[in-house]
Amino acid sequence: MSDIRVRFCPSPTGNPHVGMIRTALFNWAFARHVGATFVFRIEDTDAARDSQDSYEALVESMRWLGLDWDEGPEVGGAYGPYRQSERMEIYADVVHRLIESGFAYRCYCSADELDAKREIAAAQKRTPGYDGTCRELSREQVEIFVAEGRQPVVRYRMPGSDFTWNDLVRGDLSFQAEHVPDFVLVRANGDPLYTLVNPVDDAMMRITHVLRGEDLLSSTPRQLALFEGLKAVGVAEETPAYGHLPYVMGEGNKKLSKRDPESSLAMYRTKGYLPEALLNYLALLGWSMGNDLEFFSPEELTQAFTVERVNPNPARFDLKKCTSINGDWIRYLEPTDLLERLVPFLESAGVCSIPITSEERDRLVQVIPLIQERLDTLGAAPELIAFLFTTAGQLDIDPDLWTSESAQVLQMARTILEKLPSWNAVTIQAALRESLVDGLSLKPKLAFGPVRTAICGRKISPPLFESMEILGKAESLLRIENATAQAVGRPLSE
Repeated sequence: MSDIRVRFCPSPTGNPHVGMIRTALFNWAFARHVGATFVFRIEDTDAARDSQDSYEALVESMRWLGLDWDEGPEVGGAYGPYRQSERMEIYADVVHRLIESGFAYRCYCSADELDAKREIAAAQKRTPGYDGTCRELSREQVEIFVAEGRQPVVRYRMPGSDFTWNDLVRGDLSFQAEHVPDFVLVRANGDPLYTLVNPVDDAMMRITHVLRGEDLLSSTPRQLALFEGLKAVGVAEETPAYGHLPYVMGEGNKKLSKRDPESSLAMYRTKGYLPEALLNYLALLGWSMGNDLEFFSPEELTQAFTVERVNPNPARFDLKKCTSINGDWIRYLEPTDLLERLVPFLESAGVCSIPITSEERDRLVQVIPLIQERLDTLGAAPELIAFLFTTAGQLDIDPDLWTSESAQVLQMARTILEKLPSWNAVTIQAALRESLVDGLSLKPKLAFGPVRTAICGRKISPPLFESMEILGKAESLLRIENATAQAVGRPLSE
């Protein structure tokens, strides 16, 4: 394994979303490509928003997607713990060192005073930001503030110079010092902020490369400055290289929001998207395999992934394209693999028993070839094939599906099918075509439509004749008999 170390460090607030997973994927793919260590870290210092349920959802989602980590929760590692809530003593020690060495200081300015400073800056058309009032307080001034009961925050002392760095995705970038004022590391109540804990963890976990969202670009100058202090007090050895991934856009020109339905990872799992397909599509949001290749496995992704091929321009999320790629993946699966992935959806929908019986599994083996080319999601399967796992008396048919010719068509179909000496898709189709299409001069849609409704209970189904073969002669004839009775208004047979 190389000396390169990368990390993915989400906050457990709400359900995982596709933008977050895209970031995890790019870090994982980069790590696996170069033989680096992939660190999974949980940033859970926001007690008001963080939750155990969200944490568990994050861990389980990473495992479902196959994004394995080398260090982190449930794995361990040399630089743990890997949950920030378990590292508070570490942060307190680092802050103490920064204050003692002059890189940080206590700021006693009140909220009202800070508001007034912002108003003055706005009136003078200056960049809003802290003006350094508390940078050089005398002992007497500190004593006065303490006597007044003021609770200080801790601010980092910015160096006052411009910042320039080479972004791994965007090339050379610069921020002017006036736009990066002294920032808060620790709240007045003692709670450390992201501005402190994220760089400290990167430093102490020896992270060498940071790939993260474009929304964090503005924090980079502060972190570059903080790393200089961390190196001076013996916490950091080197400053990581930073790369900022493009936004994932939703409809219009808006960034894809956590509140957008298509953003929720849980939605894709519920509807039956394959993890391989979802990773495949997310990789295309800001990166390309080259040669217009859009279908590839996670293994092929890791073999080809380079940060140099990440496009800095925003990427648009297209649900239709995501679904199309999922359908391609379903068709790519071996039938036995597809069967096992379908079982939980069929059990959950009540199509099969829990657990699935051997008889139901045998039938599903017969069904897979009929539906594999037609499925875009696993979740569409239960409704599509439920009719094959029920009986004639339980089959529900919408009366509005019948036409005035339905009863006549069904009566003739039953008469012809009852006489068939062999029961397979070929003989069934030939017999019905001869009697209904040729005999009654009906178009195939009008001839076979009533039969499909009788057998499947719906207008759209897997191939009709193959379905009838699976059901068997007796069950098929009983369904046609029941449907005929319904079509002419008579009670159904048991």
